[in-house]
This record gives sequence, structure tokens and C-alpha cells, in this order.
Amino acid sequence: MVKWPMAQETIIRCDLDFEAEGKQVGYLGVPKSTNDSAYGTVTIPITVIKHSDGSTMTFTGGVHGDEYEGPVALMKLARMLRPEEIRGRVIIIPCLNIPAVLAGLRCSPIDGLNLNRVFPGRHDGSLTETIAHYITSELVPLSDVHLDLHSGGTTLEYLPTIFVDRLEDQAAEKRNFEAAMAFGAEITVLFDDYPDTGRFLTSAFMQAGVQNFSVELGGAAKVNPAIVGLAEHGVRNMLKHYGILSGDPVSPEDQGRSPTRLANVKNARCYVIAPDDGIYEPFIDLGDSISRDQVIGQVHYPQHHDREPLAVKAPEPGFLLCKRPLGNVHRGDNIAIIAQPAGDAG
Repeated sequence: MVKWPMAQETIIRCDLDFEAEGKQVGYLGVPKSTNDSAYGTVTIPITVIKHSDGSTMTFTGGVHGDEYEGPVALMKLARMLRPEEIRGRVIIIPCLNIPAVLAGLRCSPIDGLNLNRVFPGRHDGSLTETIAHYITSELVPLSDVHLDLHSGGTTLEYLPTIFVDRLEDQAAEKRNFEAAMAFGAEITVLFDDYPDTGRFLTSAFMQAGVQNFSVELGGAAKVNPAIVGLAEHGVRNMLKHYGILSGDPVSPEDQGRSPTRLANVKNARCYVIAPDDGIYEPFIDLGDSISRDQVIGQVHYPQHHDREPLAVKAPEPGFLLCKRPLGNVHRGDNIAIIAQPAGDAG
């Protein structure tokens, strides 16, 4: 009788040699057996570029399939970056959740799972879980730094923001902060906590001691040219910060933009939810200042147009970091994130 293997080896294959010099373009092959393809494979494009000795930086995008600015910026980086430009290794996966990207959905159309809520994954799990397991078991050990590019997707829209996790190790937190500032986002958020963080992609890198960062770049299911440009500058700035590319990071001011602003999202009350089903009418826009108990919008009732709309008040002061761009809301939908200024970046 054949015994099941005890070792939790990945079922995903990759023909690239991560130790080879030069530029390699290939894919991660995830087995998928269906009615239409008995021995089918989901192919996740990956680029590996290595030259000389140095740090390894891993870039991921498309963890959610309706977030576009990050994948566009990373596809450009993968095409343009040449081995002779770098010192170290760069791993680029622009569309990690390729089934969701091709479908334009947040979650995988194959198993319905949110890739950013299943880490560390399972070697014998569903397709989404096996992708998470591959990242945890194979790519995390290769990486010194990780940058995950997100946007608000279909249901949210952010000011371009990079998040820095607060750490007990103050020296490590300072190193993370300096790297985040090098990225040059419009906002740098010093981040304390968020529900489900233990299951995020960044959690897998963090628990292994890898420096890692998450970026939110616009959203509303759009591809904003200015934000794509910011992302392109940001990823190259990070490579320069870690000495993988030569030269110094280009500051927002040198790009003709305003300097980075520091902010906090101090508690769960800053995630404002819709109080009822209906049509949400916002009264403020991204970046606007907010006072405590200010009415920031109202929910209208389409089937009872004679009913007074329900006011939505800000539970905390600050400014609007993120909003829901869709008018249709259901009770519990996140309609706003309020951040608090945290001083000057300089």
C-alpha cells in the first residue's frame, strides 16, 4: 500500500533556477483538474533577475484580481529591468492570483477564496491555498525584502499609501520606516493592527523576519496614469534604497509632487461602515479634513423615497484616507477609512 507523504512539499512546479545569473521569465504551474481539462495547469507568470551578490527583493501584485495599478507597474518593471543594472536578485510576480486577475474579481473564481486571507496556506488545499503555501515555503526563504502592491479594487479607493508596521524592535521599525519613506507614497501610515492580519501575505514574510511592506495605490477598478507612475518610481526607489539598483531614491519633491505625509489609523472605529442598505451619498472626498461627529454622508432609501436619509457621522477626527466609490451600499460595507496626521515626514 502506498503511504501518503508526510513532508509538506509544494505541488506547484517552477522550472526557473533562482540561483542562475541573468534574466528568466517563466511561470508557476498550479495543477487544476476540471471537466474541461483533466490534467490542466494554472500558469502564474514570474520573472527572476539575478546579477552578482546582493539582497533579494520580491515584488507581488494582483493578490486581488480587481486591483490594477500594481500589476501594471510590475509588468513594466519585469520587462524593463536588465541583469547588468542590478546587484542582487529581483523576483517579480505581477499577478499572483492570476485566475482572479483574468476574471476581474477580488477573490478567486475557482475556489471563491481571498488569497490575502489564507496564509500560510496548505500544500494539500484548494488552488488558492496551494498558491499561499508555495509563497510561504518556497519564496519567503529566498527573500530579504518583500513589497506587495495593492489598490482599493472595485469597492474602495485610496490615497496612494504605504504601510509601516509598528514593531517592538524599535531599530527594526526605524529601518522599515526609512525604506517606506524611500518609496515616496503620498501617505505613509504607521500601522498598529487590522483584523485578520495573521492571515495576510505580508504576515508570512513578517513571521520569517523578512522586511516587508504593503502599498495601496488608488482603486475604484481603474488604472490611474498618475498612480501607475508613482508606483513605477516607488518600486525603483525601493531597489535603490536596498542597493540593488545604483543611485539614490528620487523624492516626491524631485518628481514635482508634495512631500510624503505621515499618518496613523488609530483604532477600528476609523473603519466607518454603512449603517443600512441603500444609496450612499458622500459629502467629502479623499484627503478632506474631518472633525469628530461630522456628518460625512448619508444613506438614501430607494424604495421609500419619502423617508429621511440616514446620516453617517465620523466616529474619529482626521482626514479621509479611503472611500467607497460605489453608491450602492449594504449594512456593514466599509464606506470610509479615517486617518490621523502624525507630524512631518522630515
